Amino acid sequence: MRVLVTGAAGSVGRTLVAGLAAAGHEVVGLDLLPDPAGATTWHVADCTDADAVHEAVGAQPLDAVVHLAGDPGETSLPEALSGHVVSTGALLDAMLAHGVGRMVYASSNHAVGRHPRAELTDGVLTVDVRVRPDTFYGVGKVAAESLLSLYADRYGLDVLACRIGSFEEHPTTVRHLSTWLSPDDCIRMVHACLVAPAPGYAVLHGISANTRAWWDLEPGRRLGYEPADDAEDYAADVERREADDAEGAVVGGPTTFGDLERPALDRLPS
Repeated sequence: MRVLVTGAAGSVGRTLVAGLAAAGHEVVGLDLLPDPAGATTWHVADCTDADAVHEAVGAQPLDAVVHLAGDPGETSLPEALSGHVVSTGALLDAMLAHGVGRMVYASSNHAVGRHPRAELTDGVLTVDVRVRPDTFYGVGKVAAESLLSLYADRYGLDVLACRIGSFEEHPTTVRHLSTWLSPDDCIRMVHACLVAPAPGYAVLHGISANTRAWWDLEPGRRLGYEPADDAEDYAADVERREADDAEGAVVGGPTTFGDLERPALDRLPS
């Protein structure tokens, strides 16, 4: 498949550009930054610029888009909606215009981060719980998922939202032992989403096969995602910290702490 990866210069993007190519896909990169590897077909564009996105998507025939672009940190509400929702809308419209039928979207566990773990049935978070974002970043991911659902229903697109946990080279905190997504499993997950037959609209949890996992892996397995790595292999190297219990009490971990709270709209002092 020929796949456009947005946010291709980021940490997840660089992993997927190399991994999907190794899996046999032809990868086209798109980012605000130039190609860090200097070898991939590449477009420099802002995903919130509808004209630039339309041009990039239409520059070559595509089979799918993997949408990773967006500020990974907490911002104001307008910035979150622009970076996560407007960009997704621009890409979806360009896909329709150019006959691209599938998007794999990098959503986040922060779309459901306010769920207390003590309230989870059997201690496991399913994909059909109500959305409970923990930040404006999480709100942006929830809104983008809703937009994907609309385009799946309205236009028949195949759209898959991967609620990514903790993407790291290896786990470094106790929480990561439950929420880790390894680089290799990230590649496996996205590849499965690209080749799953007619998934329609689907949500899956983006974590590895962690022994201590809080999240249900069955939705991903139904799509063909079979994670192979386990954070438990690194457990002996992870030192306990005072913050571990608080980070493990709520699905979103430290992003639920009050130090990220801010007004929805930044205003000048009156």
